Amino acid sequence: MEWRKLSKVLRTFNWVILFVLASISFFFMSSAFTLGIILGGLIIIANFNVLQHTVRKGFSSDGSLQGRKAPIIAKYYLRLAAMGFIIFVLIRQQWVHPAGLAIGLSIVVASIVCLGIHLIWKTSSGEAV
Repeated sequence: MEWRKLSKVLRTFNWVILFVLASISFFFMSSAFTLGIILGGLIIIANFNVLQHTVRKGFSSDGSLQGRKAPIIAKYYLRLAAMGFIIFVLIRQQWVHPAGLAIGLSIVVASIVCLGIHLIWKTSSGEAV
């Protein structure tokens, strides 16, 4: 399966998992916990999309590096520092519950695991990939 299709499925999984977790949390947990899940999910989804954009711009379709490595590395560290600062402020100001934030920040990992299970299921059931 090509990356465009995988990326679309992965993005769908991201939003579905965020919606499901936020909905469950809304009914059973505190508002700070729910806000942590929502903001953590939004932060990590945005971070993943920016990373994907940086990698696409930095490398050609055959995998060779386009241009210099320094801007790619600088963008990586700037993105990481910005995300760290946002997480620091959210926790320091006690706007979110840290456990809810951690769950929200795990959404992309959960989506990748779901994508892997989905692909294994399709392969083992005989569907065309």
